[in-house]
Amino acid sequence: MTLSLDYAALSDVGRVRRNNEDSAYAGPHLLLLADGMGGAAAGEVASSAAVQVIRRLDKPGITGPDMMEALAGAVHRANERLSELVEEDPEREGMGSTVTALLFDGEQLGLAHLGDSRAYRMRDGLLYQLSHDHTFVQSLVDEGRISKEEAFTHPHRNLILRVLDGRPDSDPDLEILDVQAGDRLMLCSDGLPDYVSEQVIATSMAEGTPDSVVVDLITHALEAGSNDNITCVVADVVETEPSSGTQPQLVGAAAELAQGGTGPATATMRAQGDGGAGGGGGGGHGHGLDPEELRYAPQAPKRFLWLRRLAVVVVILGLIGGGGWFAYNWTQKQYYVGTDGDYVVIFKGVDQVVPGLDLSSVYEKQTLLVDKLPTYSREQVEGTIQADDLAAARQIVSELQHAADECAAKPKPTTTPKPTVKPSTPVSTPPKPPATTPVSTPASTPVSTPSNGTVNPDDCDGVR
Repeated sequence: MTLSLDYAALSDVGRVRRNNEDSAYAGPHLLLLADGMGGAAAGEVASSAAVQVIRRLDKPGITGPDMMEALAGAVHRANERLSELVEEDPEREGMGSTVTALLFDGEQLGLAHLGDSRAYRMRDGLLYQLSHDHTFVQSLVDEGRISKEEAFTHPHRNLILRVLDGRPDSDPDLEILDVQAGDRLMLCSDGLPDYVSEQVIATSMAEGTPDSVVVDLITHALEAGSNDNITCVVADVVETEPSSGTQPQLVGAAAELAQGGTGPATATMRAQGDGGAGGGGGGGHGHGLDPEELRYAPQAPKRFLWLRRLAVVVVILGLIGGGGWFAYNWTQKQYYVGTDGDYVVIFKGVDQVVPGLDLSSVYEKQTLLVDKLPTYSREQVEGTIQADDLAAARQIVSELQHAADECAAKPKPTTTPKPTVKPSTPVSTPPKPPATTPVSTPASTPVSTPSNGTVNPDDCDGVR
């Protein structure tokens, strides 16, 4: 069974911005949204150029796995087009655009995504986000450091990490998605989800036609105080002929530039087909920017190569310097117990040697003499004892003092002197010796040992 899309697209400049930097396109085989950025009117140029190049995919015959290759090639060509535009006008340096595209073959969807614009699908009353934001805040959510609710109000939620900017590393996320009759698809720029909760978005998408839904979503964003451009593309997957017809719709900056202006007009514009007349709802002749007439050279951007290399060197040196500073700062929050030769000392820092840099210094000199410590404790101190913090270092000193006090209080073991045995004097033998009587030799007295049994001489071994 072949399905079709019933679609609508709408863009609003918002209540703060003077220019609309969003561009969007909706056709029978392609839904596309781009949110431009960059000064000197470069944002609208970037998003318009991206849409005008990628919209050429809106044609039958691209099916199955071929959709991935087609989307990747189209995004690559759009990236090269942005590179050319910067080379033509260096003041556009730094411009870029998000890209979120859904390619439809009647049975499946091919998704290409780069940046923080979003793609949603509502099925059976449940809203699913199909795209993954390439933002700093989303990386924090992925790492579990903040919740989705905290991300909604985070001050840096608009910091984008990946974007289409004319550089060779701008590769999109690519994915094949299933689709079925009754699905409702929606693409939007960040001017909507940054200010309107997913619950409100789901409620708006649950009812009405694509035309009424885009109006309702943009109204919610304006009432929520959105200070950005707001663009929405909504499409229903249907089994019948779409009520919106098959005429493509082009809105936002792409439509305004096609009409020769960059004013605040936001009405939906029917895109100029190949050789066909423009439809109602905005008119204008888009043949000047028709993607078939866009010419671009398939080469990597080479602008300001030396400047980019210098920037890389500066960043690397900055990282090295910053890392060194953080490392040194960490060492100065460490403590250990050692000796200055005679006394026990608490040191601040780490016991390491770096030429030209002192990593430790005396923090507190104690009154405890190293010589008053048992051999084992003295060897520990002389080899330094690492502490978790200052309180732990002071606790170590307290334990060492206690060991020294115990040794000082213990009686030293004594022994009874061993009696000296005088040598016997020779006795002269008379010519006729009388009967002899055995002479006894005095025996030595045993060495005395401590009688209390509580003093171990090894406990305080080495105390001087």
